Amino acid sequence: MRYIRSQSNNPSFNLAMEQYVFDRLSKQEDVFMLWQNDNSIIVGVNQNTIAEINASYVNENKVNVVRRLSGGGAMYQDLGNVNFTFISKGKGQIFDFSSFVTPIINALATIGIEAKSSGRNDVTIDGKKFSGNAQYQKDSRIMHHGTILFDSDLSVLSKALKVSSSKLEGKGVKSVISRVTNIRPYLKSDISVNEFMDILFNSIDEQFSLTPYELTQEDIKEIELLQKNRYATWEWNYGHSPSYTLRKVKRFDMVGNIEILLSVKESRIDKISFYGDYFGQDISPLVEKLIETRYEKADIKQQLKEVNIDRYFKGLSKEDFIEFLVSVQ
Repeated sequence: MRYIRSQSNNPSFNLAMEQYVFDRLSKQEDVFMLWQNDNSIIVGVNQNTIAEINASYVNENKVNVVRRLSGGGAMYQDLGNVNFTFISKGKGQIFDFSSFVTPIINALATIGIEAKSSGRNDVTIDGKKFSGNAQYQKDSRIMHHGTILFDSDLSVLSKALKVSSSKLEGKGVKSVISRVTNIRPYLKSDISVNEFMDILFNSIDEQFSLTPYELTQEDIKEIELLQKNRYATWEWNYGHSPSYTLRKVKRFDMVGNIEILLSVKESRIDKISFYGDYFGQDISPLVEKLIETRYEKADIKQQLKEVNIDRYFKGLSKEDFIEFLVSVQ
């Protein structure tokens, strides 16, 4: 089995690397990979990105948002988290997670961690989840990847993946919020995340006889091209989302109640209507401005740059209007 350890913490690069290795390097040999991402939310291929993230928090704190190839729920990652990937031909069955998480459970046992496979795709300690797993299959090969919360900032996790209170309806697999924990508090002797990754490598090496593989300059060039054309694009990370509708209502002092009915298709505003007891001129010019605009704060702000919102909603500032329009919290 080949072994690759990414030297990058860029999530769009790492997911592009994972696909490149799966498509180009693993046709004859199995592969094991270890990698880490800077602050990021990794959403499943079938998910509606806007429904999974706390957009205001994500934008303010520069949290990366990247879509992966596999299904399952959204995952928050930082440098206290470790990602692992198995790419295999003929090992295990698709969505049979046990054959791929067992080597990780065995590795954790070497440092006194008693972990258990739980439910559909989780690994737990004392009933608390520290590892979520997902799979992707193509041409008889399986990509199994998972996370390991070693020493992540769980307070950021809860904020970045804050559950929406708005009425959002449509297709897309919604994440299930679970009780989570880091594994570092369970260690008998404290170690760093890098030492932990070395322990994982040594254990998997004992189980499968790993042969290290260094990415060539040509490999890196191809990965960066895939990153540019897919994993770093708005179209893949947001535009790939299923269509959905959103209803929200808010009362603004000195303005009145405003209700928005919003239909979003491929992450662009497809239809939008406004209702309420506010005062203002004919709303149709504003509606025309918003149609086909990306449902994203920066794009809406640019689209409304020359628009006087007070004309349509007497007493409402443009900043408050945009914040209300884009927020799904």
